[in-house]
Amino acid sequence: MKATHEHEWEAAPGLPSALPAGERVVWQGAPDWQRLAIHAFHVRKVALYFALMLAVQAINLTAPDSGTGMKPLAEVAWKPWVVAAGLYALALALLLGTAWMSARSTLYTLTNKRVVMRIGIVLTLTFNLPFKRIAGASLKAQSGGTDDLALALHPEDRIGWAHLWPHQRAWHVTQPQPTLRCVPDGQQVGELLLTLWRAERAGQSLQLGDAPAPTPNTTPPGMLA
Repeated sequence: MKATHEHEWEAAPGLPSALPAGERVVWQGAPDWQRLAIHAFHVRKVALYFALMLAVQAINLTAPDSGTGMKPLAEVAWKPWVVAAGLYALALALLLGTAWMSARSTLYTLTNKRVVMRIGIVLTLTFNLPFKRIAGASLKAQSGGTDDLALALHPEDRIGWAHLWPHQRAWHVTQPQPTLRCVPDGQQVGELLLTLWRAERAGQSLQLGDAPAPTPNTTPPGMLA
């Protein structure tokens, strides 16, 4: 696995260097930023938490004093509540902005030889994942017509979890799995990956759009079938 810190000097979008002879780009795509915000940055859960906190604070502000009824709303000092609401809104805006920038700076590439992941907002990393070093893959359907495509690497090929975030499979910390997050039409991308993987492992040449017949024992564990 090789990671490079290149962006302005890319030989082509998403590629840190020119492709060698016989290799070509088959597919390129990026995460849907709204789905990424929901599933990777958990903005819905954070928004629900903030809403509950505001509700609790509102209840405390309007709670009756000893021996009196509930305070009239006009007499409640709402300034702390308004300040908290503003801070919560700012936090959600920062999460949404980070998700948008993360999706905008990400480009996933499939060639007939490898998967290339260009990720990172401030520090751009490009990971080259040859099909020969991919042991398996799994597809997780998300809402909004997007899917996560996780790639299981051989045990000796370990990429740091922090280097991949948020482009990694959840809960796989000791052996992180690079993941194409929230990809539109992920099922078709997964089938294309399987076709390319089989062709490379079988030593066959693949014309774009062709789907060679599966070869016995060429489907890796957990790979899409």
